[in-house]
Amino acid sequence: MLIIKGNKEDVNMWVSIRNNCVGCGACAIISPEVFEVRNRRVTVNQNRVCGNEDNCIDAAITCPVNAIQIDDY
Repeated sequence: MLIIKGNKEDVNMWVSIRNNCVGCGACAIISPEVFEVRNRRVTVNQNRVCGNEDNCIDAAITCPVNAIQIDDY
């Protein structure tokens, strides 16, 4: 399940979590401002992506199941 807070128009990078996420929490360790894990489900706070883009990219690279999708626009 994916929960997104914020509007796509508010950020230059859109971060989403694919269904294959296992909720390991690696993303939340790297960027707790953006990612939060509750009950093995990840939420993305889009309002906090701006200024944390490098950490979001690092989280996507580190994700063991490649569940973080990043779209630039």
